[in-house]
Amino acid sequence: MRIESNFVNNQFVNSTTNNPIAVFNPENELQIAQVPSSTVDEVLNAVTMATQAQKKWRKLTSIERGSYLQKLADMLIERAPEIGNILALESGKSLIDATNEAIYAADITRYHAEWARRIEGEIIPSDTPDENLFLHREAIGVVACLIPFNYPVYTLLRKIAPALITGNTVVVRPSNNTPCSAFAIARAIADSGLPEGVVNILTMDHVTAEVMCTHPKVGMITLTGSVGAGRKVLEYSQVNIAKSSLELGGKTPAIVEPDADLETAAREIVASKLSNCGQLCTAVERVYVHESIKDKFTQLLKLEMEKIEFGPRSNSPDFMGPLVNENARLHIHQMVERAVDDGAKLVLGGVIPEGKGHFYPPTMLINCRQDMEIIQEEIFGPVLPVLSYSTLEQAIELANDHQFGLASLIYTENYRNAMQAANNIEAGEVYINRTPGDPYQGYHSGWKRSGLGGDDGKHGMLDYTQTRLVIAKY
Repeated sequence: MRIESNFVNNQFVNSTTNNPIAVFNPENELQIAQVPSSTVDEVLNAVTMATQAQKKWRKLTSIERGSYLQKLADMLIERAPEIGNILALESGKSLIDATNEAIYAADITRYHAEWARRIEGEIIPSDTPDENLFLHREAIGVVACLIPFNYPVYTLLRKIAPALITGNTVVVRPSNNTPCSAFAIARAIADSGLPEGVVNILTMDHVTAEVMCTHPKVGMITLTGSVGAGRKVLEYSQVNIAKSSLELGGKTPAIVEPDADLETAAREIVASKLSNCGQLCTAVERVYVHESIKDKFTQLLKLEMEKIEFGPRSNSPDFMGPLVNENARLHIHQMVERAVDDGAKLVLGGVIPEGKGHFYPPTMLINCRQDMEIIQEEIFGPVLPVLSYSTLEQAIELANDHQFGLASLIYTENYRNAMQAANNIEAGEVYINRTPGDPYQGYHSGWKRSGLGGDDGKHGMLDYTQTRLVIAKY
């Protein structure tokens, strides 16, 4: 069993806590590690170390900071098999998927390193003669990074890379479900030569996390998580008026038009829904299919879902793996039961399998209504509800009749219909004839209750900056 220590100021520090956090493998429910439940003093010390380090880090040229990130990316590639092995054990992912996540994390680190010479300010015309206005982009200071369990390696670098290239330092709180991969990354950080105190990684409970987020030296809080977690972060940010960047829940609608390539649409929608057992913010969560092809497309979806077996991905990478824990499984199963009680028809799945592991089968529901909980609330599991519509305008209206607005997609071969959907769907991302993939040169930003701010690309990077206007009279 692994015994992990907090990573503060480039040192692995044993915690004084007497109540460590147990980490379990979700595919067999065996304990694989214990990590610290950090004390308040330990977290306060980490913020202090980050604050001190930031004074020197921000004064480096951006190209020097970029060089450090490139070295970190090199180290992540070198350590990808080790990081992947640890991630596979704590998440239930296949070894190949977990290793590829580490490689993808290195890719996004390099992407942000390459912004070193491209972080720009502005020169603005003044209304006063003999005067220039210079708008500078500056670091915020210390950023608190709250990492989810579903893609913990990629998301960790997705947050710290833009924070670092813009001159900030970070204190990271990984998910208590998948913390060991974060400490594997910490070892890569230490060996890459990144200066002391620039990245600090600690595990903690929610009470201590609040202390971290409300520390007066924390200037920004970035979270990927649930709407409930986002509301808590907004409460934290009010204490010191800290900046917040929130990527919250999603309920991706997929609209399928009669002229679509139905076989491709069915295959890709099912792959999106069942990827990582449905534990993906942009996974398809509701399908709107035109009434003229409802029966045909429903059958295609069923056939595709029937192809997917669930089980330990350590046995076969082709299996759909487990949910993160038993609470998640019970929550999802209860949502399915309530949907059936409310009139939905169960086509596939919908049962809790016997045996060890937090597995749930691919599940499909038809005869759903727009007002059902299964349509209105995020499932975050391998459950696909299907509805029908009569016109594209109605489909767009149904897609928008929602609290969330993270990603959306439409399958159609009609260019005008594609553009109509793209210009009218209320979501931060619209995918045409493909499922979501979050290109990191884009901007991953949710509308409505799906978040504030965003990740990726130029705009995601600039979210980690604040502005200074210099007015120069000459």
